[in-house]
Amino acid sequence: MSQQLISPELLQKSDKILFVAHLALGDFTYMQNCFRAFARVYPHIRMHLWIDEVRRTSDQSKWLHLKKYALYDWVRTTGMFERIYDQTYSPHLYKESILQAQAENYPIVVSFAVLVRHLYAELVRKLSPQGFVVAQKKRVRLLDIRKHLAYRKLDAFIPAYKSSELRGEHISALYASWFEQLFGIVTTAQERFPYVEVPALWRQRAQADLAAQGVPGSARLVFLNAFSKSDERSWPLERMFELSQRMRQMPAWRDARFIVNVVPEKMDQARRMLDKSKVENVTLFSAEENFFQLPAVLGLCSLIISVETAVMHLANAVHVPVIALMRQTSPEWVPIDAANSTIISAKRRKGWITEIEVDEVLACVAERQESGA
Repeated sequence: MSQQLISPELLQKSDKILFVAHLALGDFTYMQNCFRAFARVYPHIRMHLWIDEVRRTSDQSKWLHLKKYALYDWVRTTGMFERIYDQTYSPHLYKESILQAQAENYPIVVSFAVLVRHLYAELVRKLSPQGFVVAQKKRVRLLDIRKHLAYRKLDAFIPAYKSSELRGEHISALYASWFEQLFGIVTTAQERFPYVEVPALWRQRAQADLAAQGVPGSARLVFLNAFSKSDERSWPLERMFELSQRMRQMPAWRDARFIVNVVPEKMDQARRMLDKSKVENVTLFSAEENFFQLPAVLGLCSLIISVETAVMHLANAVHVPVIALMRQTSPEWVPIDAANSTIISAKRRKGWITEIEVDEVLACVAERQESGA
């Protein structure tokens, strides 16, 4: 490998570093291991993390939801970051956060942002006017002057990637390669396997909450998730209800209880839909209070069926078999645990998840059952 982007000399004399990313739960599921490896190799460097909220808005009605982003619970609990900038969801707080970061005089700032990369190139230099700054860089058209000027602010850059260029590599390998390029840190495939340490409090709460909703402690649980942040990666909730009832016709799942995940803003709508459908053995769930409600419940399940979102990756982290409903556009995001994961893909290259029918999922469930998986 060529020389690392940030010199060993600079790393040895630096007392802190700021990482910038527009993290989603899926990103952190795999990047957590990279941060842990950094802390192990450079224990003298205090890690700070800037979580940039790409949904930043002046609409005050949306601030409460953005402020409660579940990722913040997880990141805080790891204990790896001395300081976390998690107040970037409003323009005013964003500007305040910039001033706070500037006062830290960071010797190194690294951006992992893969959207509007030139804006993050400008941001890292603004956060550290005198420090060594690195960000992602994409090829720029000759006359796109602003982007050329933005990238000139960087001391080094990580080349942008395309899914087609990864040649079958998993996203965790890509993240690991960034840390190798930047810091010379090499991680094995085993070290990249995701994990989540669920506090005992939330494991106990998960069992108590299910019991309060009439779910027997001995019940075989199936977790169903149809929701993603984007329409093209979401499945109609009606199909999850249908799937649950048709699975109950299989001998192995006759007495199963189905926990259907619902994003908080759709819960009222989901309750009305559930009442109207009159399906049985279905419990609606939403991690409205704390992130760890989600992995705590996932860990109690025998099977997870999910569209391509954080739930799918967390299934591997809690070691529960998963059936993943995916588009074909981002193969690097398949579940990392191939032995305990089954993928059902949309039929067309750019097809939406809605191309997948209930019958296909049922056939996959039956096949897993026959194979003893």
